[in-house]
Amino acid sequence: MPRPDPTIELQQALRQRILVLDGAMGTTIRTYGLIESDARGPRFANNSKDLLNNGDILSITRPDVIGDIHKRFYEAGSDICETNTFSGTSIAQSEFFVDDPREHGGVKDPEFFQKIIDDPMLRDLAWEINFESSRLCREWADRVANDTGIKRYVAGAIGPLTVSLSTSPDANDAGFRTVTFDQVKEDYIRQVRALIAGGCDILMVETIFDALNAKAALVAIQEVFDADVLKLPIIVSAAVGRGGETMISAQKVEAMWNAMAHVNPLAVGLNCSLGPDLMKPHLEELAKVSATHISCYPNAGLPNPLAPTGFDLEPPHMNAYMKEFAVDGLLNLAGGCCGNTPEHIAAIAEGVKGIAPREVPSLAD
Repeated sequence: MPRPDPTIELQQALRQRILVLDGAMGTTIRTYGLIESDARGPRFANNSKDLLNNGDILSITRPDVIGDIHKRFYEAGSDICETNTFSGTSIAQSEFFVDDPREHGGVKDPEFFQKIIDDPMLRDLAWEINFESSRLCREWADRVANDTGIKRYVAGAIGPLTVSLSTSPDANDAGFRTVTFDQVKEDYIRQVRALIAGGCDILMVETIFDALNAKAALVAIQEVFDADVLKLPIIVSAAVGRGGETMISAQKVEAMWNAMAHVNPLAVGLNCSLGPDLMKPHLEELAKVSATHISCYPNAGLPNPLAPTGFDLEPPHMNAYMKEFAVDGLLNLAGGCCGNTPEHIAAIAEGVKGIAPREVPSLAD
């Protein structure tokens, strides 16, 4: 059974305080020192490709680790944790299970991806990853809520793909697309249904770097809502470049909001991509134009392979930056992306505690 729609109670909570999101699943996974055999488990022991970088598969092969990460983020102060499903589509999972035809003189094109979409193993695997990840996060949300008396929520993470609908990979054929809109939408429909079946409260289309990919995800969500007669809140979050462009689709922040506003998201925001200092001017622009709540979960600075987490900023830095954002009236939801561990999230939660959330124009009028 799908969860009841928590939109009204979340809106009420967001009027009262800044809610806290979680941190980086990938960064935190790396602190467990897992090796290839952990990712494979007995089930995938003979897979021809390495799986250690396939963090989503750990919801099946090492649910103890993923559950512990959810537990730690909730205990650090996260009101909302994301499911471990950033790459939970058949298209994304095919990178780990299907030979790349380009290595043998072939191409990745819509014909190739139709086979991926129709592949029974990949279909079942994508469903299992999303269902089990959602169920696992739900379990820890409820456990920590029971222990603390504070309700916790599960956001079904719907990440970008390794293919783009907005641009051609072929410099000699600007009209060529590796995959079609309908193929991407169909893949996202399966992901959405599995996340809902597993018990998520929110659907989060995140780390958007391609506007059309995000559109496909949002259309998929709406089609599931209409067909299954249900509704859950949606959060939309884009990756942003130094110049304010939402990566390869090159929309500015205001254009991104205008393109996504029709789904009436619970929140719209920016994540990943930049550290908080570089993200702030783009967040300020979004806060000026958005008629809904603002979320922000930046990376812990820019990448630095010599830093323990791969990023420079430590918990006290994130505390200071996110507190500044909150004081400046830019936040309704705060968290961290790459480089942010449970310790970072605890610092962010402390930084925004007691600071009034941004007033939403449509709600404040």
